[in-house]
Amino acid sequence: MAHWTFLTNHAHVMLCVAENPNVRLRDVATLVGITERAAQRIVAELEEAGYLERERDGRRNIYRLKPDMPLRHPLDRDHRIGELLATFTNDRR
Repeated sequence: MAHWTFLTNHAHVMLCVAENPNVRLRDVATLVGITERAAQRIVAELEEAGYLERERDGRRNIYRLKPDMPLRHPLDRDHRIGELLATFTNDRR
């Protein structure tokens, strides 16, 4: 039987960042079950698309998600990533 999940790796990376804005991509990769290089690529794609901002703090990064951004799939465009984050994280803003 094929292994699949309801959420994409992009969604899982966003959830990791939402839980801990100071998270290391090495730790994100481990939590999501992807390579560190894949985690870096996903963060770069999220940043390029405007869903995430990255700020340098010494040798570390601080990530900020933009909860008002719409989900990307045409069927979901009326929903914001903040809704997804509120559902799947401990942040119940």
